[in-house]
Amino acid sequence: MRRLYNAFSLWYNSDEEKSMIEENVKSLLKEIEGGNALGEKVTLVAATKTRSAEEIQRAINAGISDVGENRVQEFREKHGKFSGAREHFIGRLQLNKVKYLVGRVALIQSVDRMELAEEISKRAESLHIVQEVLLEINAGGEETKGGFSPGEGMAAFRRIRELPGLRPVGFMAMLPATEDEKALSPLCDSMRSLFDAAKKEDTHVRYLSMGMSGDWRLCLGHGANMIRLGTAIFGKR
Repeated sequence: MRRLYNAFSLWYNSDEEKSMIEENVKSLLKEIEGGNALGEKVTLVAATKTRSAEEIQRAINAGISDVGENRVQEFREKHGKFSGAREHFIGRLQLNKVKYLVGRVALIQSVDRMELAEEISKRAESLHIVQEVLLEINAGGEETKGGFSPGEGMAAFRRIRELPGLRPVGFMAMLPATEDEKALSPLCDSMRSLFDAAKKEDTHVRYLSMGMSGDWRLCLGHGANMIRLGTAIFGKR
């Protein structure tokens, strides 16, 4: 009897989880179908840190087109175990791990220093490919976060654009962990201004990746057109 109960419990919890993921994805896609505050199409990236390949596939089946991994080891473990979505890397990247990502992900969002850009360039050039990247900007000037400062963003963009094998297609930012919208709104506007300036110079620029499960609506209201959501899709870890 206990075995039957445990089997039923596992089946029920799995089915309930599947329904939750599907419902969350469909609800989110419906909410963003009208675009951001400027009417631009919004790309929803499912942040898959600690999530299983099965959970990721469920989200993809429900309509997710892009998924983003934070850790290289997790990317390597899951790569090839699901299908139907573009893969992104959205976490801190060490130089010695670049070789595992270049040519395997559609977009590396976390290029936070020139040394990293140069290493990605070398790897891409050796593979005779062009790797698309986003420059990570430390929008709030936080000491605990990496990234270029907003003031050096354009100069860094221009330098990275000249590296062989690289194509910068926008910017990524992670806002400070606060619910104070008065403090966050100017940071969002600064990021949008940077994005617009780069877009005027380069037609390849198309993504402003800004917004996570706690602040994505605010970010869309200030011009982000790519958001990275984990908890809002999969629930709490």
